[in-house]
Amino acid sequence: MGYIIRRVLAIVPVMAVVAVIVFLLIHLSPGDPAALIAGDFASAEDIAKLRVALGLDEPLWRQFGLWAGKLLQGDLGTSIFTHVPVTQLLAQRVEPTLSIAALTMLVSIIVAVPLGVLAAYRAGTWIDRLVMLFAVLAFSVPVFLVGYLLIYGFAIKLQWLPVQGYVSLSEGIAPWLRNLTLPCINLALVYIALITRMTRATVVEVLHEDYIRTARAKGLAVLPVLEHALRNAAIPIATTVGVGIALLIGGVVVTETVFAIPGIGRLVIDAVQHHDYPVIQSVLLLSAGAYVLINLLIDLSYRLFDPRIRY
Repeated sequence: MGYIIRRVLAIVPVMAVVAVIVFLLIHLSPGDPAALIAGDFASAEDIAKLRVALGLDEPLWRQFGLWAGKLLQGDLGTSIFTHVPVTQLLAQRVEPTLSIAALTMLVSIIVAVPLGVLAAYRAGTWIDRLVMLFAVLAFSVPVFLVGYLLIYGFAIKLQWLPVQGYVSLSEGIAPWLRNLTLPCINLALVYIALITRMTRATVVEVLHEDYIRTARAKGLAVLPVLEHALRNAAIPIATTVGVGIALLIGGVVVTETVFAIPGIGRLVIDAVQHHDYPVIQSVLLLSAGAYVLINLLIDLSYRLFDPRIRY
């Protein structure tokens, strides 16, 4: 219990440092939101007045203090361009992003773990080489290129699936799945490759352990042997899955852009183009918090896979 408390408390300084870095990176980057809002024909005086209205004329330390004070109260601020609270904007966009992320990881795990175990069991054979070739290709090809190929093949040529857009889950599971199929396949390929390679590497290592060889010598069937090996290889696989979930943040941005899905990824792209500081800061901070939380959950889950671990 003491270990858990220490790990949870360690999140506080980490997130404080992240907040400072995010704030400085955004506010010191080129671009002036006041000039964008004022337009191309605005005078310097108009832009200066707008900066005062937005609070951008204040020293950085004061701007950070005001932002941090609102954060501690659960207020993420208000968008400079839409004048809508950031929490409301995120609430409007969170369903498509969570849908893509959850379905992507589900498909990745269901496909990758059996593939990795199969490649490990048939290590050195043509099956192993074929699986590893697929993993290398899937990991190497850019996500946006795969997305455009999927759109051209399945949406334009075959017309089996929609080109772009999102249908809410409240409108039915079938249309929801239909619109998410191509984005999830596009994004899942990378994580299938990542998890497959890790699963193969760890299971191959376990299959060479003495207790596995003893089990085989005693005539234990193939499936129980592989199940036992997979259980003992679960910690690095679980770590890879957790890291993959955290890395989904970047992949979702590209995928939502390619398939025109109105999720948080598209919101970030629009905010960056308009230098919408409150939106960018909030999304980056929440993304960092999710990454830290996922890593904490991975550490705490180790005990589930290995009872010998004590905190």
